[in-house]
Amino acid sequence: MGYQGRDVEVVALNDAQYLVAACDSCGAIGEKELDAVKVPWWVTGRMTARVALLEVLAVGAVPQMISIAIANEPLPAGEEIMKGVREELKAMNLLSLPAAVSTEKNMPTKQTGLGITVIGLCDQDKLRVGRAKPGHSLFCLGLPKVGTEAANPEDPDILQGIHLVQLLSIPGVYDIIPVGSQGIRGEAEALAQAVGARFGEDSQCRLDINKSAGPSTCLIFTAAEDIELGDFGKLPIHKIGRLEEDGGGGLLTENED
Repeated sequence: MGYQGRDVEVVALNDAQYLVAACDSCGAIGEKELDAVKVPWWVTGRMTARVALLEVLAVGAVPQMISIAIANEPLPAGEEIMKGVREELKAMNLLSLPAAVSTEKNMPTKQTGLGITVIGLCDQDKLRVGRAKPGHSLFCLGLPKVGTEAANPEDPDILQGIHLVQLLSIPGVYDIIPVGSQGIRGEAEALAQAVGARFGEDSQCRLDINKSAGPSTCLIFTAAEDIELGDFGKLPIHKIGRLEEDGGGGLLTENED
């Protein structure tokens, strides 16, 4: 089936449920000789797992299994990467999630390579895709960070699974989209196009909405203007704009004459 602007694949499993799949890849980030960004392998594992889990959770699905493809040796790289994956699963109360794991046992490697896939199930009436409408406001939860900026999984400025679960429970929140390499603007424009609207940027927003958010360090969501969002602690929330009626005139800047 697929959904434009979303990093998930959704297919009907039966008359009542959807099968939802999301994946994330990570290359040259770790402790290998030729890695471009040097971080501990457990960080590589944790942040890559977080991306795929967030994508599945954001559409209303419940993770059922995880696949971890590690293009490096079992020891030490594989073991350290898996420590991070397990840490992220524990943080999301998913430590018992079934996992298929593969490592490279034949060839020596000089760069870290990792791919993680999460499979989930979603009742058809709970799928959170295409619920946004013109007139809804767009918000960003968390800050866009990339590379070494995103090396701390506990950074209070970046999105974690617990924040997404909290957001899912708030009435009046519609589409939720973790932001990746195309940045906040890219995700907002894709969402607007998918629901027959256009993205009207808030002229008061001071976020860099063109910056990559790396391993989904923030998300965007649609909601009513006057929604009560509750307390997300130190995690920043910014209004980035709204969805405008698409009159064929291209993108708008909010408050533009």
